[in-house]
Amino acid sequence: MSSDGVVVDEAVRAAWDTYRVLEKRTPAKERQKAQQRVKAVMDSVGREEVSRGTVFLVGVLTGYLIAEPPGGGKQLDPLNDLIPTVIRKLPTFEMADPEQVPMATGVLMAAAMGMDTVAWRDHFGTIPPKEAMVHGFVLWLLADLFDSLAEKPGTIDQLMRETFETMGTDDR
Repeated sequence: MSSDGVVVDEAVRAAWDTYRVLEKRTPAKERQKAQQRVKAVMDSVGREEVSRGTVFLVGVLTGYLIAEPPGGGKQLDPLNDLIPTVIRKLPTFEMADPEQVPMATGVLMAAAMGMDTVAWRDHFGTIPPKEAMVHGFVLWLLADLFDSLAEKPGTIDQLMRETFETMGTDDR
């Protein structure tokens, strides 16, 4: 585990790939490549680091949605709009363990307060698999909200893939 909220680049990319695996609009061939990348990175840096990458991306998307809502819409109030919207939708994922929701809510709150979500979460120890899964669902919900506000499906995926390309962690 890295210190001070730093996450290995490949783990952040793999965390986004978990979103791409969940996203039904991801073409089957791309979904399969994403699954292979996730497995390879987990084998390389570990499941925990990929989980920390997911927590990092939850922080990034939350911060972006609060500061600059896509489509130029009104700014989201994290306590009244963003966090309740995401948390209320978590039960739609059958595999989302309700016992993990408080920690996921804490990560969202840390992001809303401008804190380093990874450093905040690291204070509580390693991320168990059931919690990691919930963070993955939260990431998907934030991405879906982003696309809804942009009124264009796939907007956040395109933005993230362009970012990974500039980081040298694209999927080629």
